[in-house]
Amino acid sequence: MVQYKTDSDIQLIKESAQVLARTHAEVAKAIKPGVKTNKLDKIAEEYIRDHNGVPSFLNYHSFPASLCISVNDVVVHGFPSDYELKEGDVVSIDCGVLYKGFHSDSAYTYPLEGVKEDVLRLLDRTLESLYLGIAQAKAGNRIGDIGFAVQNFVEQFGYGVVRELVGHGVGRSLHEDPEVPNYGKRGKGPKIQPGMVFAIEPMINMGTKKVIQERDGWTIRTQDKRPSAHFEHMVAIYKDRTEILTTHEYLEESYSFKWRNKSR
Repeated sequence: MVQYKTDSDIQLIKESAQVLARTHAEVAKAIKPGVKTNKLDKIAEEYIRDHNGVPSFLNYHSFPASLCISVNDVVVHGFPSDYELKEGDVVSIDCGVLYKGFHSDSAYTYPLEGVKEDVLRLLDRTLESLYLGIAQAKAGNRIGDIGFAVQNFVEQFGYGVVRELVGHGVGRSLHEDPEVPNYGKRGKGPKIQPGMVFAIEPMINMGTKKVIQERDGWTIRTQDKRPSAHFEHMVAIYKDRTEILTTHEYLEESYSFKWRNKSR
């Protein structure tokens, strides 16, 4: 059942999203070769708690960390560890914050210097697909319109759209209805209505759409071991407009490798 949000609810979600955005920015400052991914997780948890928030992911269904850190062929839900980032890696940072009773959730995939040009293009196109999906997230449309926009764009490049994992409603719970797949048909699925707040999060693989889950019960990898990209924003639906509640602005300012111009 969809939990429709009031304007005051959405304002509180926006406040949560600001703490989240600043958390991402602190993490972005530290992303470079030689840094262990568990150090990034520590930075995130300390920042969130220092700003009166709670990490949404930590202990969620026994997830052991504040960040999902997914490197190269890991699609999502990777564990922070002693792994040291290296040149040519791509690393997805997915984070959630509980603040004043409401969750926020967003993700960004960073390329480290030395990443191959075809992988940069995967990241750039996945990010573009996110905004194409958001453009369809408006009152009166259907959830399938969002998935169709993402799928129709990325599949022309031969990429695989992950089926097993989807976007979702966000509010007092981290995961709520509706589910928001990154594939679909125009005019199909639940109707998008004012008061909905949900995350759109394309998970796009360079090769096959098929994935495998590791024995830890969380980590999702591409079946063919090729790279994957993941970007996520939350949106609020109003009668006359759609507002993006999360932002990548601060993290893009903080991250030292200015990659987007290089990927065009």
